[in-house]
Order: sequence, then structure tokens, then C-alpha cells
Amino acid sequence: MRTKTVLPAVAMTAVSMVLTLAVVLLWLGTAVPWPVALVVGLGIDGGWLATLAYERRLAAQGDHSHTVTAVGWGFGLIATGVLVAHALTAETSTGAWLAVAWLPVAAKALWLVHGLWEQTALTAGALDAIQGIRQEARDEAAVARARLRSQAATEETRLSAVTQSGARVARVQASTAKTLSKAWATLESTRAGTETGRALTSVTAPVTPGVTRPWELPVWGPTEPVPALEGAQLTDAALDALVDEIRTSQTPALSYREMAARFRSAGHAASEVRLRSAWKRVA
Repeated sequence: MRTKTVLPAVAMTAVSMVLTLAVVLLWLGTAVPWPVALVVGLGIDGGWLATLAYERRLAAQGDHSHTVTAVGWGFGLIATGVLVAHALTAETSTGAWLAVAWLPVAAKALWLVHGLWEQTALTAGALDAIQGIRQEARDEAAVARARLRSQAATEETRLSAVTQSGARVARVQASTAKTLSKAWATLESTRAGTETGRALTSVTAPVTPGVTRPWELPVWGPTEPVPALEGAQLTDAALDALVDEIRTSQTPALSYREMAARFRSAGHAASEVRLRSAWKRVA
């Protein structure tokens, strides 16, 4: 990699020095003796080459001198100025001479680029280590992305299965609730009917002696435990009177569920067994 930056700079410097010397000989050779023109040309090239060599020695030591750099650029600008002046005063090929007048400055710029490369250059081992670290980071990122995508797909599948199962359970519960509601309504209407109630009593009395209403429906729905109130409990007679009063407080008479809800909401306390027994006695 070093040769890729130093060879263009060396080639451009050599061409610029030869071109500067030739222009000085051609331009000043007509005005002064050619040995004088040769000395001037060699002086410009020699000063430029000396400052360049000094800059390279300082760079090899890890040092830098602004003065030497300024002097080197000064020689480069002088060479460029000589080429531009010759191109402007030439009777022929002015454009061609102007086209090559930038070579000294370009050579200095190439040496600047080479110096910057040397300041940031790394060994082959360091470059291999950096490449390995970057490759490892890319591998870890790729594995992490694949793991996240897999987890997302798994979670999506799980949520889809749970949602479908929940939907099926909800449909079954809704269907069961609808069926039970219809059955409840049929049984409730049958129980509440005068004629059907007598028919049920006449049918069930022979097989359930001593039970007045064995076909009475159970309590349907969730129940909440109610803490017992402090104080003396109601007697059976008082409980019967209270249940009958609540049941007949509305026409038609309230069902057991409605009566029990109003009984407890009024602040009365009685066990479910005693309350149902009182209902059976008054109903």
C-alpha cells in the first residue's frame, strides 16, 4: 500500500523538476547565458528537493516543521509561477504549457497525501485484527436478528393458538349459556304455572313423600358469601313472615332468587338452608 502513494508522488516530482529546468532554460536562455539559466533552474529544483528530503526525514522521526513545509510550498509555487509565466509569454502552445503548469503544486499535494497515509497506516496484523472484530460483530448481529425473528414467530404462533382456543371456548360457553337459559325459562314458567304446579305436585308426591315441592329449581348463578350480622337470629316464624312479606310485596309474587336478593340487601341474615326452608313453607 505504501508504494501506491509514494510512487505517484515521486514520479510527479521528477516530471515537475525536469519540466521546471527545461522551462527555465528555454525562457531565460534567450535573456541570459544558458549556464546562468541552468543554475537558476537547478537552484529551484535543488531547493525544492532539499526541503522535500528534510520533510521526509522529519516525518520518519514522527516530527513536523511548519517552517520547512512553508519553504517547500514556496519552492513549489515558484516553479508553478515560472511555468505559468512562460506559458503566458510563449508565442506558441500557450494552452499546452498552461496545462502542465500545475504539476509542481500537484506533486506537493501528492506528498501531503502520502504523509497523511503514513500517519494513519496500520500493520497487517492490526488490519487483520480489526477485520476479525468487525466480522465477529456482524456475526453476532446476524445471530441476534435471527433469534429475535424466531422468537417473534413463535410468540405470534402461540398468541394465535391461544386466541383461537379462547374463541372456541367462548363460543361453547355462549352456546351452553343459551341452552341453559332456555331450559331455565321453560322450567321457571312450568313451576310458576298454577295448573302445571299442581300436575308436578301430583306426579312427584307419590315418590317423594313429605316433600311439598321436590321439583323446585336450584339457585342459578354465582353467589357471594354474606357475613352474619351481629345480634339474635330470626326465629322460624319471624323468618317465615319476613320471607312471605318480601315475596308478596310485588304482583306477581317474586321468585326465590329475587326474594333472597332483597332479603339480604335489606340487611337480614339467615343461612341458605333456613332461608330456603322458610320459602318452601310460605310458598
